[in-house]
Amino acid sequence: MYDSLIDAVAAAEEQNISLGELALRTEAAEGLRSRDEVESGLQRALDVMRGAVDRGLVGDLFSVSGLVGGDAFKMTKAKGPLAGTVFTDALAAALAVQEVNAAMGVIVAAPTAGGAGVLPGVLLGLAKHRELSDTQMVMALATAGLIGAVVAVRASLSGAEGGCQAETGAAAGMAAGAGVELLGGTPRQAMHAVAVTMQGTLGLVCDPLGGLVEVPCVYRNATGAAMALCGIELALAGVEFPIPVDEVVDTMGQIGREMDVRYRETAGGGLAATPTGRRLARERLVQIKPKKGK
Repeated sequence: MYDSLIDAVAAAEEQNISLGELALRTEAAEGLRSRDEVESGLQRALDVMRGAVDRGLVGDLFSVSGLVGGDAFKMTKAKGPLAGTVFTDALAAALAVQEVNAAMGVIVAAPTAGGAGVLPGVLLGLAKHRELSDTQMVMALATAGLIGAVVAVRASLSGAEGGCQAETGAAAGMAAGAGVELLGGTPRQAMHAVAVTMQGTLGLVCDPLGGLVEVPCVYRNATGAAMALCGIELALAGVEFPIPVDEVVDTMGQIGREMDVRYRETAGGGLAATPTGRRLARERLVQIKPKKGK
């Protein structure tokens, strides 16, 4: 697989194919799995993502601490100025996946459990409003996989190593690039979407209350989805981010390496270290909270 998104774009342009198609061809050429096997794996991932969204939107799941649950369902009843749009549907889906994760349900780590709501949130939100096929969605997941693989090589996907910029930030970049191609954008536009999205997450700390992937992790997936949608809109409008995408990824890696350990998944700083954060961590529940009224 590629270790440079710029090189991947050049290869895709030379062959006049999408980044998703490039990813599938490259994976098959490496000989570990056939193309059919790769596509089948991506379809299964899509099915799990869709199942997690559907389960989370029911609204009866709560995390082990009781701090997380029911908010995805609330978003389906949103009455704000963007209610009923791709935006609110993407936020609801992102929250839904993370609520399932916090309640120990089945999700797809995309690229990690902590950032798993962003990609399905954006892609399934787009699919709902644009009537996109599973074949198109599988291709978008291939694009996202290529982007994530390069980020893993050049920087990190670990909150413990690079902060939340390496989890939610990477997921947002993956969703932005995949979303652009899903909507007919070019590989170059996809990379501008990745760059402009990930620049907005640089320095994002990982500060989970009590060390649990709940607060603020779940909510950051919603904001990550929002940032990905911003990147998609800008790129498809022709906006080009002046810093090359590989340099943005490299910068994320550098910031992660230099980040204070308190902000790298230790619950020693950030929101986890606030008076309320510490109190909530002490008072967290030991079992999943039942649905209200039961």
